[in-house]
Amino acid sequence: MDITLYTDNLTQFRDRLYQNFANRADTLMELLDAICSVEDAGSVVAYSLAACFRRSYSTIFKAINEMEMDEKWLATLVCSSLPRPRQWPFWLLMVDVTPVPRRYAPTLKDRGMVYQPEVVKGKKPVTIGHQYSTVALGLEAEAGVTSSWVLPLLTGRAPSTEDKEMVGAQQVDRLLADAQLPFGRDLTVEVGDTSYSKPAYLHAHRKHPHLVSVGRVRGNRTFYHRYVPAAAEETERGHPIWYGARFSLADAQSWTAADETLTFDETSRRGKVYRIEVHAWHNLLMTGSYQPQRLAMHEYPFTLVRIVRYDAEGHCVYKRPLWLLVMGQRRHELNLCHIFQAYACRFNLEHFFRFGKQKLLLADFQTPEVQREEKWWQLVHIAYAQLWMARHLAYALPRPWQRNLPLMKRRLISPTLVQRDFARIIRQLGTPAQPPKHRGISPGRRPGTRLPKRQRHKVIVKSRITARST
Repeated sequence: MDITLYTDNLTQFRDRLYQNFANRADTLMELLDAICSVEDAGSVVAYSLAACFRRSYSTIFKAINEMEMDEKWLATLVCSSLPRPRQWPFWLLMVDVTPVPRRYAPTLKDRGMVYQPEVVKGKKPVTIGHQYSTVALGLEAEAGVTSSWVLPLLTGRAPSTEDKEMVGAQQVDRLLADAQLPFGRDLTVEVGDTSYSKPAYLHAHRKHPHLVSVGRVRGNRTFYHRYVPAAAEETERGHPIWYGARFSLADAQSWTAADETLTFDETSRRGKVYRIEVHAWHNLLMTGSYQPQRLAMHEYPFTLVRIVRYDAEGHCVYKRPLWLLVMGQRRHELNLCHIFQAYACRFNLEHFFRFGKQKLLLADFQTPEVQREEKWWQLVHIAYAQLWMARHLAYALPRPWQRNLPLMKRRLISPTLVQRDFARIIRQLGTPAQPPKHRGISPGRRPGTRLPKRQRHKVIVKSRITARST
């Protein structure tokens, strides 16, 4: 392991980061270091107590308020550090949304009904707040680090007036259109959950010839084979027929013989061996729509994949199989193992959201201004990218009760361990931020100044018709 190379990469990353901050660069740089080095902060203002933060607590909110950056700022910043895939013949992009509960913020604009990730008695509880869409780069396994790392590239708030999945589609479009990034010219695979397998989202990305979409499919959907006319049947008269025999995921009687099959064994982290069976059907079709726009989905055939996991006794591990949809012009360049690995890496994005909310206070910035909340989300994503840049420089520092864990015995570095050791790293590397200068005591507001009350905003509740997915 070349420590000097990793040290130079992190130093160059921090220098570029510091130079691109237009306003209050010193405060923002120290705030990023505090986010990356303090793992038990109870609130955002608690970062002012970190040893690397040499300023007062009030400068945190002033710096966030004056921070200016483009949405693609982080993707451009890490462009030179993108690890080119070696085990996969493609780049992997993951897209998903996560909620930010803000029940007690009546002066915050555009609050709507969002789902919390916690499940209570089989139902997802509903709360009031915002939703944010994030696109991250899936990473291959590296020696010495855990496989749960991702590299965030874009994040943005999904307004209540827009479809959250289409916000993710627009983010992926921006990444593919950027000439500095390799996603628009190389084979790229995007993965998403069931909400990203609807026709509107899939149709929006068919203009990219090098993009292949992999999405999970609900078990109650129905697809169709291509219509094959009989030899004596006239096909020139009337409307053309596109759809043939139906393929209902809930009705096994409608399934035809699989076009491709793969079986292999997989060993979990706890040492359990599972048998994975993968079946694929090529060139299936889904129905489109005419409202609110015409979606001619019969023009885009796809591959349907069914994945079942069995334990050592031959019993199904999960109650229902996993159905995946693979759509794109270059989908035939992916084998079944690539499809399985690509979707399995999607769960790393869930780990990123959990780590960001638990350790980086991603959803804990309390402000009545929407713009400040959006800037905080961008800042936390940059902090996670900085932890990723320092992953090979951190030492495993387990707690006394964690020394016998398998992860600690193998000395695999996780985001938590990098955050735990980041204070030592920046003490050795130093910081480009300049020390604070005493400016004197501010006179404050003039005597008798009275600020107007903030306007209260109603919670936006969509009707069932407008909220229904197309």
